[in-house]
Amino acid sequence: MNLKERISLFSSLGNLISDKDNPSINTSFHRIKTSNPWFSEENISLSLSSISKMLTEEALIDWTSKYDFKSTLNEKKVFIIMAGNLPLVGFHDFLSVLISGNVAVVKLSSKDNILPRILIELMIAIDIRISEFINIVDNIIDLNIDAVIATGSDNSSKYFDYYFKGFKSIIRKNRRSVAILDGSESESQLESLADDVFSYYGLGCRSVSKIFTPVDYDLNKLFKSFFKYNPIINHIKYANNYDYNKTIYLMNKEKLLDNGFVIFKEDQSIQSPVATIFYEYYNSRVDLNNFIKSNRSLFQCIVSNEDIPFGQSQFPKLTDYADQKDTIEFLLSI
Repeated sequence: MNLKERISLFSSLGNLISDKDNPSINTSFHRIKTSNPWFSEENISLSLSSISKMLTEEALIDWTSKYDFKSTLNEKKVFIIMAGNLPLVGFHDFLSVLISGNVAVVKLSSKDNILPRILIELMIAIDIRISEFINIVDNIIDLNIDAVIATGSDNSSKYFDYYFKGFKSIIRKNRRSVAILDGSESESQLESLADDVFSYYGLGCRSVSKIFTPVDYDLNKLFKSFFKYNPIINHIKYANNYDYNKTIYLMNKEKLLDNGFVIFKEDQSIQSPVATIFYEYYNSRVDLNNFIKSNRSLFQCIVSNEDIPFGQSQFPKLTDYADQKDTIEFLLSI
């Protein structure tokens, strides 16, 4: 398959998954939710919507035009270890390997092993030749591979670094996202920020887990704008996290702000637990920007009036590479 054919394939896939009445996906919602209770129908649909926006012919052509794919005449086998915290969270790596003309050797997460298979089946139905470039494996022993892209926690990354030390690799660790408010935000912007915070129950690296605000900022503005997500507390696993974290904080006599479905806690850490948002006041935007810049490796997204627009953190573009590492450049270097 040449590049034009691969672009056509993924563009066709984008059209299929943008169809909310696609029976291949809709009939599997219950099975997917049963296998992973965090994968609600809303979150599955959000993931599919985000991916379908990537897979337009125009976007794919613009993206791939920035690279010289002539250097990939000899396809490589790239082992992809996918995470499972969000539906289809590893799709961009999968897309990058295939669009560059390489073979994707995929280890699916046990938490997300249904939806990726459905998309692969749809791709094969569009063009059966793509099946020669996809190999799903169950283990990582004695693999015939040329490179590795692995996503996991800070702890698992140490294992990946050791196990795959003989291969060219991208090993991804935990990252979090933050929002910076300057006090000029409209009510509409703050309501959009709620989407950045609560989409996927806050489980993704692009989910805002901490908010920086000017000194004396009125946090009631956030409570008001976030209230549309009040029904989230009806999700049993989210509610369990909310109850657990609140209990621990109260036992430790921590100072909290609580509206019944999310906890606000002043904290310098950037990684808050599920159902909790950390906030921190800043005196100088210059000092805060310097802090962000010097610790950039910790952050996936910065949401603000100057960076990623409010409400857009969960809709990355094709060029928004995880960890700011250009996956295509990596693949071309193998």
